[in-house]
Amino acid sequence: MAITRQVITSLLRDGTDALGTRTLAIKIADDSIVSGSLLTVESNHFGILKSRGAVLNVYDTGQYALTTPDKPLLGSIAQGFFGGNSPWVYEVIYVNRSKLLIRTEGIATSAEMAEMAYQVDYYIHVDTKESALDLITHMPFTGHTIDTKEVSDYAGPAIEQSINQIVQVTKMEDINEHIQEVRELVKAHLSDFLKTYGITLNDLKILIMPKDERMRELISLQAMGLTPIEAVRYYLALKMAEKGLVSAPNAAAGLPFNIGGTPTGFYPVGAESGLGGPK
Repeated sequence: MAITRQVITSLLRDGTDALGTRTLAIKIADDSIVSGSLLTVESNHFGILKSRGAVLNVYDTGQYALTTPDKPLLGSIAQGFFGGNSPWVYEVIYVNRSKLLIRTEGIATSAEMAEMAYQVDYYIHVDTKESALDLITHMPFTGHTIDTKEVSDYAGPAIEQSINQIVQVTKMEDINEHIQEVRELVKAHLSDFLKTYGITLNDLKILIMPKDERMRELISLQAMGLTPIEAVRYYLALKMAEKGLVSAPNAAAGLPFNIGGTPTGFYPVGAESGLGGPK
């Protein structure tokens, strides 16, 4: 942020936006911000002027000369005489009204108590000046900024609760059949939760998969039409092939492997095969 000749702006000296794509709000507090300073608000921002804890005004796009209002919008200010000097100490907050992308990740458990990893990507924005006030009122600043990670931390428990509401009573192999139901439930709960902070939820994408990589591969093989036993055999064969073992195709087909006419291993076909290696 540059404060040159008492012009307050959210643009840096190289012309880039200080808020960018990860910052929802940024606070500028400086002794040189006085009554009569020019406040510049870009087209993708809201500007909020505070003094001694009270909100004085909320600005839309444009340039404004800072003046002392008769009454603050929020809070109270005690005026007095301070040796002829103005008691006003100004603080400017810029709120990003652009659409921002947030990602939240976590772990849920299926009906079999298997760990399922989920990833939720969603877009948010602050729509109105009233919403900007709700944001700075209900979400505290960490230092001088409120970023998307902080929003993700706040929204994480609401997302986790919504996902578990369906996933915990659904078998692991059937979860993807209910993904649209999970998405709508998460979207409804998350939208209501974010409204408290003046944040509007635009769109949401959700992905749920087994946390264990082996389980993901086995489920992928079953999705190709293999039975559970066939999927295990093919998984074993793939791992053997990665090690360069020439008996990998036999493991996939459930056939014995012979060297010089002498069987060295047998991969049975059927339910009796179990999960073991060569016999």
